[in-house]
Amino acid sequence: MTLFTHFSTKKVASFPNQFTSIAVFLLSAACLVVPSGYSIGAVMLFIAGVGMIIARRLPVLTKQDTWVIAALLAYAVVNMLEAWLDGQGSSGLDRPIRFILAIPALLWVLRYPPKLAYLWGGIAVGAITAGSWSGWQKLVEGVERAQGHTQVIQFGNLSMLLGVLCIAGLGWAATQRRCGIWLALLLLGAAGGMLGSLFSGSRGGWVGFPIVLLVLYRAYGNQLSVKLKIATLVAVVVGGATVYAVPQMGVQERIHHGFSDVAQYISGENRSTSVGARFDMWRGAALLIKEKPLTGWGSNGYADAMSAFGEAGVISDEAAQYGHAHNEFIDALAKRGLLGLVVLLTLYFVPLRLFARHLKAKHLGTRALATAGVLLPVTFMDFGLTQVFMGHNSGVMMYAFLLVTLWGTYNAARPHPCRTEQTG
Repeated sequence: MTLFTHFSTKKVASFPNQFTSIAVFLLSAACLVVPSGYSIGAVMLFIAGVGMIIARRLPVLTKQDTWVIAALLAYAVVNMLEAWLDGQGSSGLDRPIRFILAIPALLWVLRYPPKLAYLWGGIAVGAITAGSWSGWQKLVEGVERAQGHTQVIQFGNLSMLLGVLCIAGLGWAATQRRCGIWLALLLLGAAGGMLGSLFSGSRGGWVGFPIVLLVLYRAYGNQLSVKLKIATLVAVVVGGATVYAVPQMGVQERIHHGFSDVAQYISGENRSTSVGARFDMWRGAALLIKEKPLTGWGSNGYADAMSAFGEAGVISDEAAQYGHAHNEFIDALAKRGLLGLVVLLTLYFVPLRLFARHLKAKHLGTRALATAGVLLPVTFMDFGLTQVFMGHNSGVMMYAFLLVTLWGTYNAARPHPCRTEQTG
């Protein structure tokens, strides 16, 4: 092999990985500050994956890879079946089919994984820009709740997700040559992501935040000295108290409204508040589940039944006008029955179980990816307690394509005897 041939081959071989790196960077960096920005990197990965499938240059899949693919397929198929039986037409296929479109992207990332600097850098940039923009909206423009280009709850929760993933990436940053710069960038991202959530006024994402902290502690707790653990705890407490105390943040007002809503619902004074409407949605959905626990009602049947409940005074008119239950799990069970709930839990727990195996990995880069992989389904389950996150394009795209990106990167980085390619 001549010197020219060597360098030409190296350049050609590195281009697909560079393409993946750029796509993965854009997936997170543009997701909240560009209209439908979460689609840019996702579409790039999908197109590349389809091209690779056509060229028959597929990676050899491990058993764990097939489990991830099966979880994506199962969720998509059950939701598409519901759309067909419910007479929703092509519009009902739009979101579930995106989980299938994520599979070619997974194959591509397994074959050509990104550089980790692009993965973590994109997450940090996405979190910082989301936090900065939400701060501008709240403090300068004076909006009540910052929301960017998406629905306000989606914006706040996805901003929190990016911030949490930045914390997961600190283990990787600590191993880098310029670790000081990377640690600072990811810490800024963590702060930006949390501020984006706070400025959005989205309370639901914070319900399960202690579980997020537990995952982070399980991953990195043994790396921290006692002094650093105490300092971190103090920083969290002081930061939380400061955020609560500053009126411009709007946190104190949102918390007080939440308690007031609960009190008004219990007393029967007002069932149409933000929290009260959710309670009524859950109550109505529970009645529907009791009637059809196995098959569910379908989206159209659910909406019609809830409307009838509203007219009969069983639930408030405010709750009756929503086409979902404002809870991912209750919504899945009410619309798609027991099977719908099972595939939703599979979508969350299969990757959670696979990633969790390496939460204590000796190599901090691997541990960081595993931690991020666990936190993705954990945060989505948290968000799903008060919102049907998969009922929005942003939720579907970010879960499906972040999952395949993290899994492809994480699994390709681990040694596999036959992880090359298969050709037709």
